Amino acid sequence: MNRNIFDVSNLDFSKNEEVAEILASSEQVRIERIVSFGQTTNENFWYDQNENEFVTVLQGEAKIRFDNGKEKHLVAGDYLIIPAGVRHQVSYTSTEPACVWLVVFYSNK
Repeated sequence: MNRNIFDVSNLDFSKNEEVAEILASSEQVRIERIVSFGQTTNENFWYDQNENEFVTVLQGEAKIRFDNGKEKHLVAGDYLIIPAGVRHQVSYTSTEPACVWLVVFYSNK
C-alpha cells in the first residue's frame, strides 16, 4: 500500500490534538509521523523521555523550548537530536501549512 507522508487530508484536527502515527518499530527504534496544527505543549508539562529523539520537520515550522531557557526554531528540512533525559516542550507549530514531523526514537543500548 502506497502512502504519502505529506497527506494530511484524512486527519481530524477538531479535537485540538496533534496526530501521531507509528510508521515502523522494533525493540530498539520507533519511527513516528506527527502532524501538528498549532498545538503546543502545556506550560506545566515537560517531555522527559528515556529514549533519544531524532526530530526533523518535513513541512511547516515548529519551535522546541528546553528547560535551560533555550529555544530552537525549526523549518522544513531542519533536524536536531534530543538526548534522553533532556526536558523539552513544543512552544509553536504552524497551521499553514500543518507541521509534519518525522521523529525517530532510539536507545543507546
